[in-house]
Amino acid sequence: MNKRQHFIAKKTDKAMTAVLYCVAGFFILLLAAFTLYILYKGFSDFDLSLLRFDENGIGNQFFNTVYLVFLSLVISVPIGIMAGVYMAEYSKAGKLTGFIRTCIETLSSLPSIVVGLFGYLVFVVATHSRWNLMAGAMAVSILCLPLITTVTEDALRAVPASYKEGSYALGATHAQTIIKVLIPACFPRILTGIILAAGRGFGEAAALLYTAGMSTDINWSNWNLSSPLCPLNPFRPGETLALHIWASRTEAVAPNATQIANVSAAVLIIMVFLFSIGSRILGRSLSKRMNGKAD
Repeated sequence: MNKRQHFIAKKTDKAMTAVLYCVAGFFILLLAAFTLYILYKGFSDFDLSLLRFDENGIGNQFFNTVYLVFLSLVISVPIGIMAGVYMAEYSKAGKLTGFIRTCIETLSSLPSIVVGLFGYLVFVVATHSRWNLMAGAMAVSILCLPLITTVTEDALRAVPASYKEGSYALGATHAQTIIKVLIPACFPRILTGIILAAGRGFGEAAALLYTAGMSTDINWSNWNLSSPLCPLNPFRPGETLALHIWASRTEAVAPNATQIANVSAAVLIIMVFLFSIGSRILGRSLSKRMNGKAD
Protein backbone atom coordinates (compact mmCIF):
# COMPACT_ATOMS: atom_id res chain seq x y z
CA MET A 1 0.00 0.00 0.00
CA ASN A 2 1.50 3.34 -1.07
CA LYS A 3 1.31 6.58 0.90
CA ARG A 4 -1.73 7.88 -0.97
CA GLN A 5 -3.72 4.70 -0.38
CA HIS A 6 -2.69 4.72 3.29
CA PHE A 7 -3.78 8.36 3.61
CA ILE A 8 -7.17 7.61 2.00
CA ALA A 9 -7.66 4.57 4.24
CA LYS A 10 -6.97 6.63 7.39
CA LYS A 11 -9.34 9.39 6.29
CA THR A 12 -12.04 6.84 5.47
CA ASP A 13 -11.59 5.17 8.83
CA LYS A 14 -11.88 8.49 10.67
CA ALA A 15 -14.94 9.47 8.63
CA MET A 16 -16.72 6.18 9.31
CA THR A 17 -15.82 6.42 13.00
CA ALA A 18 -17.33 9.90 13.13
CA VAL A 19 -20.49 8.67 11.38
CA LEU A 20 -20.89 5.79 13.81
CA TYR A 21 -20.36 8.12 16.78
CA CYS A 22 -23.04 10.43 15.38
CA VAL A 23 -25.47 7.54 14.95
CA ALA A 24 -24.79 6.31 18.50
CA GLY A 25 -25.15 9.83 19.87
CA PHE A 26 -28.43 10.31 18.02
CA PHE A 27 -29.94 7.19 19.56
CA ILE A 28 -28.66 8.11 23.03
CA LEU A 29 -30.25 11.56 22.71
CA LEU A 30 -33.45 10.01 21.39
CA LEU A 31 -33.59 7.61 24.34
CA ALA A 32 -32.85 10.42 26.80
CA ALA A 33 -35.53 12.65 25.28
CA PHE A 34 -38.06 9.82 25.31
CA THR A 35 -37.28 8.99 28.95
CA LEU A 36 -37.35 12.61 30.11
CA TYR A 37 -40.65 13.20 28.33
CA ILE A 38 -42.29 10.22 30.04
CA LEU A 39 -40.89 11.20 33.44
CA TYR A 40 -42.03 14.81 32.95
CA LYS A 41 -45.56 13.75 32.02
CA GLY A 42 -45.64 11.29 34.91
CA PHE A 43 -44.46 13.69 37.59
CA SER A 44 -46.52 16.60 36.28
CA ASP A 45 -49.62 14.43 36.78
CA PHE A 46 -48.31 12.83 39.97
CA ASP A 47 -50.64 12.32 42.88
CA LEU A 48 -49.50 10.35 45.92
CA SER A 49 -52.91 8.65 46.13
CA LEU A 50 -52.17 6.90 42.83
CA LEU A 51 -49.49 4.79 44.53
CA ARG A 52 -51.93 3.15 46.92
CA PHE A 53 -52.32 -0.63 46.96
CA ASP A 54 -56.04 -0.65 46.22
CA GLU A 55 -58.42 -0.38 43.28
CA ASN A 56 -57.75 3.36 42.97
CA GLY A 57 -53.95 3.11 42.87
CA ILE A 58 -51.29 1.31 40.86
CA GLY A 59 -49.59 -0.41 43.80
CA ASN A 60 -51.15 -3.78 43.01
CA GLN A 61 -50.10 -3.54 39.36
CA PHE A 62 -46.59 -2.64 40.48
CA PHE A 63 -46.43 -5.74 42.69
CA ASN A 64 -47.87 -7.93 39.91
CA THR A 65 -45.18 -6.72 37.51
CA VAL A 66 -42.31 -7.48 39.88
CA TYR A 67 -43.79 -10.83 40.90
CA LEU A 68 -44.42 -11.94 37.31
CA VAL A 69 -40.89 -11.01 36.20
CA PHE A 70 -39.50 -12.90 39.21
CA LEU A 71 -41.51 -16.01 38.28
CA SER A 72 -40.44 -15.81 34.65
CA LEU A 73 -36.75 -15.48 35.58
CA VAL A 74 -37.00 -18.43 37.98
CA ILE A 75 -38.19 -20.47 35.01
CA SER A 76 -36.10 -19.09 32.16
CA VAL A 77 -32.69 -18.39 33.76
CA PRO A 78 -31.77 -21.99 34.76
CA ILE A 79 -33.07 -23.43 31.48
CA GLY A 80 -31.45 -20.70 29.39
CA ILE A 81 -28.06 -21.00 31.09
CA MET A 82 -28.08 -24.81 30.82
CA ALA A 83 -29.03 -24.56 27.14
CA GLY A 84 -26.24 -22.06 26.54
CA VAL A 85 -23.74 -24.32 28.31
CA TYR A 86 -24.84 -27.25 26.17
CA MET A 87 -24.52 -25.27 22.94
CA ALA A 88 -21.08 -23.92 23.87
CA GLU A 89 -19.48 -26.91 25.58
CA TYR A 90 -21.23 -30.13 24.61
CA SER A 91 -22.89 -29.81 21.21
CA LYS A 92 -20.99 -30.92 18.15
CA ALA A 93 -21.24 -29.50 14.68
CA GLY A 94 -23.94 -31.35 12.77
CA LYS A 95 -27.53 -31.34 11.63
CA LEU A 96 -28.95 -31.63 15.15
CA THR A 97 -26.97 -28.64 16.43
CA GLY A 98 -27.90 -26.65 13.34
CA PHE A 99 -31.57 -27.52 13.86
CA ILE A 100 -31.43 -26.45 17.51
CA ARG A 101 -29.76 -23.18 16.58
CA THR A 102 -32.41 -22.54 13.94
CA CYS A 103 -35.13 -23.20 16.52
CA ILE A 104 -33.53 -20.71 18.94
CA GLU A 105 -33.29 -18.04 16.25
CA THR A 106 -36.86 -18.66 15.14
CA LEU A 107 -38.14 -18.51 18.71
CA SER A 108 -36.37 -15.20 19.28
CA SER A 109 -38.14 -13.67 16.27
CA LEU A 110 -41.67 -14.77 17.16
CA PRO A 111 -44.10 -11.87 17.73
CA SER A 112 -45.12 -11.62 21.37
CA ILE A 113 -48.80 -11.69 20.44
CA VAL A 114 -48.27 -15.15 18.89
CA VAL A 115 -46.51 -16.35 22.04
CA GLY A 116 -49.39 -14.95 24.07
CA LEU A 117 -51.94 -16.84 22.00
CA PHE A 118 -49.87 -20.02 22.33
CA GLY A 119 -49.66 -19.47 26.08
CA TYR A 120 -53.42 -18.96 26.27
CA LEU A 121 -54.12 -22.21 24.43
CA VAL A 122 -51.52 -24.29 26.31
CA PHE A 123 -51.33 -22.77 29.79
CA VAL A 124 -54.94 -21.62 30.18
CA VAL A 125 -57.32 -23.51 27.89
CA ALA A 126 -55.51 -26.87 27.93
CA THR A 127 -55.21 -26.79 31.73
CA HIS A 128 -58.86 -25.78 32.16
CA SER A 129 -57.85 -22.79 34.26
CA ARG A 130 -58.41 -19.06 34.08
CA TRP A 131 -56.01 -16.24 33.37
CA ASN A 132 -53.22 -16.28 35.95
CA LEU A 133 -49.76 -14.93 36.69
CA MET A 134 -48.06 -18.30 36.22
CA ALA A 135 -49.41 -18.60 32.69
CA GLY A 136 -48.11 -15.10 32.01
CA ALA A 137 -44.72 -15.98 33.49
CA MET A 138 -44.51 -19.08 31.29
CA ALA A 139 -45.31 -17.01 28.19
CA VAL A 140 -42.69 -14.40 29.10
CA SER A 141 -40.18 -17.22 29.75
CA ILE A 142 -40.64 -18.40 26.18
CA LEU A 143 -39.70 -14.91 25.01
CA CYS A 144 -36.69 -14.73 27.36
CA LEU A 145 -35.19 -18.18 26.73
CA PRO A 146 -33.58 -17.48 23.32
CA LEU A 147 -31.93 -14.31 24.62
CA ILE A 148 -30.48 -15.91 27.76
CA THR A 149 -29.35 -18.99 25.81
CA THR A 150 -27.61 -16.98 23.10
CA VAL A 151 -25.90 -14.61 25.54
CA THR A 152 -24.68 -17.52 27.69
CA GLU A 153 -23.30 -19.38 24.69
CA ASP A 154 -21.49 -16.30 23.35
CA ALA A 155 -20.12 -15.49 26.80
CA LEU A 156 -18.72 -18.99 27.30
CA ARG A 157 -17.15 -19.01 23.84
CA ALA A 158 -15.47 -15.68 24.58
CA VAL A 159 -13.64 -16.98 27.66
CA PRO A 160 -9.91 -17.44 26.85
CA ALA A 161 -8.91 -21.05 26.25
CA SER A 162 -6.19 -20.72 28.91
CA TYR A 163 -8.88 -20.69 31.61
CA LYS A 164 -10.11 -24.12 30.59
CA GLU A 165 -6.61 -25.50 30.02
CA GLY A 166 -5.45 -24.29 33.43
CA SER A 167 -8.45 -25.93 35.10
CA TYR A 168 -7.78 -29.23 33.34
CA ALA A 169 -4.12 -29.02 34.33
CA LEU A 170 -5.17 -28.86 37.99
CA GLY A 171 -7.20 -32.05 37.58
CA ALA A 172 -10.69 -30.59 37.32
CA THR A 173 -13.34 -32.38 35.29
CA HIS A 174 -15.26 -30.76 32.45
CA ALA A 175 -18.30 -30.16 34.64
CA GLN A 176 -16.17 -28.70 37.44
CA THR A 177 -14.43 -26.44 34.95
CA ILE A 178 -17.75 -25.12 33.67
CA ILE A 179 -19.21 -24.51 37.14
CA LYS A 180 -16.10 -23.29 38.96
CA VAL A 181 -14.18 -21.49 36.20
CA LEU A 182 -16.05 -20.67 33.00
CA ILE A 183 -19.39 -19.48 34.39
CA PRO A 184 -17.79 -17.25 37.08
CA ALA A 185 -15.45 -15.81 34.45
CA CYS A 186 -18.28 -14.81 32.10
CA PHE A 187 -20.94 -14.13 34.73
CA PRO A 188 -21.12 -10.36 34.05
CA ARG A 189 -22.04 -11.02 30.41
CA ILE A 190 -24.61 -13.64 31.42
CA LEU A 191 -26.06 -11.12 33.87
CA THR A 192 -26.42 -8.64 31.00
CA GLY A 193 -28.59 -11.16 29.17
CA ILE A 194 -30.68 -11.72 32.29
CA ILE A 195 -31.18 -7.95 32.68
CA LEU A 196 -32.27 -7.65 29.05
CA ALA A 197 -34.67 -10.56 29.52
CA ALA A 198 -36.09 -8.98 32.67
CA GLY A 199 -36.50 -5.69 30.85
CA ARG A 200 -38.59 -7.43 28.22
CA GLY A 201 -40.70 -8.97 30.98
CA PHE A 202 -41.25 -5.60 32.63
CA GLY A 203 -42.50 -4.03 29.41
CA GLU A 204 -44.38 -6.99 27.92
CA ALA A 205 -48.08 -6.48 27.28
CA ALA A 206 -49.24 -8.45 24.25
CA ALA A 207 -48.27 -11.88 25.60
CA LEU A 208 -49.81 -11.11 28.99
CA LEU A 209 -53.07 -9.92 27.49
CA TYR A 210 -54.03 -13.54 26.80
CA THR A 211 -52.41 -15.18 29.82
CA ALA A 212 -52.11 -13.01 32.95
CA GLY A 213 -55.47 -11.30 32.60
CA MET A 214 -56.69 -7.73 32.97
CA SER A 215 -57.98 -7.82 36.53
CA THR A 216 -56.42 -7.70 39.99
CA ASP A 217 -58.14 -8.53 43.25
CA ILE A 218 -55.71 -8.71 46.17
CA ASN A 219 -56.34 -8.86 49.89
CA TRP A 220 -53.09 -7.88 51.62
CA SER A 221 -54.21 -9.42 54.90
CA ASN A 222 -54.74 -12.83 53.28
CA TRP A 223 -51.53 -14.89 53.01
CA ASN A 224 -53.11 -18.28 52.33
CA LEU A 225 -51.41 -19.37 49.10
CA SER A 226 -54.44 -21.40 48.02
CA SER A 227 -56.68 -18.33 48.19
CA PRO A 228 -57.34 -16.41 44.95
CA LEU A 229 -56.97 -13.19 46.95
CA CYS A 230 -53.48 -13.99 48.29
CA PRO A 231 -50.81 -11.66 46.81
CA LEU A 232 -48.30 -14.53 46.46
CA ASN A 233 -50.72 -16.96 44.78
CA PRO A 234 -49.21 -17.41 41.28
CA PHE A 235 -52.47 -18.86 39.92
CA ARG A 236 -54.56 -15.72 40.34
CA PRO A 237 -55.18 -13.11 37.61
CA GLY A 238 -52.76 -10.21 37.74
CA GLU A 239 -52.71 -7.04 35.65
CA THR A 240 -49.20 -5.62 35.18
CA LEU A 241 -48.19 -1.99 34.75
CA ALA A 242 -47.71 -2.38 31.00
CA LEU A 243 -51.22 -3.81 30.64
CA HIS A 244 -52.56 -1.11 32.94
CA ILE A 245 -51.04 1.60 30.74
CA TRP A 246 -52.58 0.04 27.64
CA ALA A 247 -55.99 -0.33 29.29
CA SER A 248 -55.90 3.23 30.65
CA ARG A 249 -55.18 4.60 27.19
CA THR A 250 -57.69 2.51 25.26
CA GLU A 251 -60.52 1.20 27.42
CA ALA A 252 -60.62 3.16 30.68
CA VAL A 253 -63.65 5.37 31.38
CA ALA A 254 -62.23 6.99 34.53
CA PRO A 255 -61.85 10.77 34.25
CA ASN A 256 -58.18 10.55 35.33
CA ALA A 257 -57.28 7.66 32.97
CA THR A 258 -54.60 9.72 31.20
CA GLN A 259 -53.08 10.72 34.53
CA ILE A 260 -52.98 7.08 35.64
CA ALA A 261 -51.33 6.03 32.38
CA ASN A 262 -48.67 8.76 32.63
CA VAL A 263 -47.81 7.95 36.25
CA SER A 264 -47.74 4.21 35.48
CA ALA A 265 -45.33 4.76 32.58
CA ALA A 266 -43.02 6.88 34.76
CA VAL A 267 -43.07 4.29 37.56
CA LEU A 268 -42.33 1.50 35.06
CA ILE A 269 -39.31 3.32 33.64
CA ILE A 270 -37.93 4.10 37.10
CA MET A 271 -38.46 0.48 38.15
CA VAL A 272 -36.56 -0.87 35.13
CA PHE A 273 -33.77 1.66 35.69
CA LEU A 274 -33.38 0.77 39.36
CA PHE A 275 -33.51 -2.95 38.57
CA SER A 276 -30.74 -2.58 35.99
CA ILE A 277 -28.51 -0.54 38.30
CA GLY A 278 -29.11 -2.89 41.24
CA SER A 279 -28.40 -5.95 39.09
CA ARG A 280 -25.15 -4.42 37.85
CA ILE A 281 -23.98 -3.67 41.38
CA LEU A 282 -24.93 -7.17 42.56
CA GLY A 283 -23.32 -8.78 39.52
CA ARG A 284 -20.09 -6.86 40.02
CA SER A 285 -19.95 -7.89 43.67
CA LEU A 286 -20.65 -11.56 42.87
CA SER A 287 -18.11 -11.50 40.05
CA LYS A 288 -15.40 -10.24 42.40
CA ARG A 289 -16.23 -12.97 44.89
CA MET A 290 -16.30 -15.70 42.25
CA ASN A 291 -12.97 -14.60 40.82
CA GLY A 292 -11.31 -14.20 44.22
CA LYS A 293 -11.09 -10.39 44.12
CA ALA A 294 -13.24 -9.59 47.14
CA ASP A 295 -11.68 -7.40 49.79
